[in-house]
Amino acid sequence: MTEIVKRDYSLLGPSGKAAVETGLAAAEWYHTDIPRKEMKALMQRSDEAAIRDTIIWLGCMAVFAGFGIYFWGSWLCVPFFLAYGVLYGSASDSRWHECGHGTAFKTRWMNDAVYQIASFMMMRNPVTWRWSHTRHHTDTIIVGRDPEIAVMRPPDLLRLILNFFGIFDVAYAMLDMIRNASGIVSAAEKTFIPEQEQPKVVRIARIWSAIYIATIAASLYTGSFLPLVLIGLPRLYGAWHHVMAGLLQHGGLADNVVDHRLNSRTVLMNPVSRFIYWNMNYHVEHHMFPMVPYHALPKLHSMIKHDLPRPNPSIWSGYREMIPAFLRQLRNEDYFLKRELPPTAKPYREEFHNTLAEAAQ
Repeated sequence: MTEIVKRDYSLLGPSGKAAVETGLAAAEWYHTDIPRKEMKALMQRSDEAAIRDTIIWLGCMAVFAGFGIYFWGSWLCVPFFLAYGVLYGSASDSRWHECGHGTAFKTRWMNDAVYQIASFMMMRNPVTWRWSHTRHHTDTIIVGRDPEIAVMRPPDLLRLILNFFGIFDVAYAMLDMIRNASGIVSAAEKTFIPEQEQPKVVRIARIWSAIYIATIAASLYTGSFLPLVLIGLPRLYGAWHHVMAGLLQHGGLADNVVDHRLNSRTVLMNPVSRFIYWNMNYHVEHHMFPMVPYHALPKLHSMIKHDLPRPNPSIWSGYREMIPAFLRQLRNEDYFLKRELPPTAKPYREEFHNTLAEAAQ
């Protein structure tokens, strides 16, 4: 019988040290071969698509907020604020992500501006999360190294459900903001944030704290929840879509491997979800080539799909395989879903396809 290996997800624990010792940390990852000329074309950045999508995103937010304010005090405001909340508390997640990579816009200040706005909406310190996400790409789902593992093993199902309403994420984000605003950068944060960047973490946390204090003061002064419904609370009531999509990225798949085809999932989504998610449903492709802009990911997918596991045809399909995997991991945390590579795929580190798969039985 296979021995159950207890995982320590802390960045300062034994699993992280073991990852360094065994070469899993900062390892060489598999990449599908693409001719240099074609890759250069894929990596071309353009302001056009991102400006268009950002105008639609922020424009729709303004319209929905306007109607919500107009109908405030009646039930007619609810559908408008629900739509506003998804654009605030979910669409900002993918905008934070893509602009953090610096690939959404060709013009740098546009990337930086949208990154700052989206980071505030998501309650993610833009300095902390820029470096956190760098580590996530360097050590994707490597236990003890990746600070952005959304579902640990065994999975905490209650936490997963509550995070569809942002409960835990927002609570921890507020605590981190208060801690950082008081001048404290945690030991875990110091493992991936360069020392010269740490004062910026504190400064931004203080600015954000001032904004939230002003919003609460405005709500108390006016005797209305409206200011909070516009700023802050959408991170709770609009979080469900980004959580729904985000869990599919790596949920139930292998950890401690160095092939994104084994630990990431591509899902074919409807056009509305793809707009909200900014094509991050092409997640294997994004991890394999993170400098390809979001608008080029469908083309990248068509070019390399012969080398990738078959994508899930829908969100429902992804959850239909992922939820049973979570339930099995409650009994056996070594269990994972083994991704089947097509006959046309190039094998890489085949021990991850074979010996590790024994734990999945």
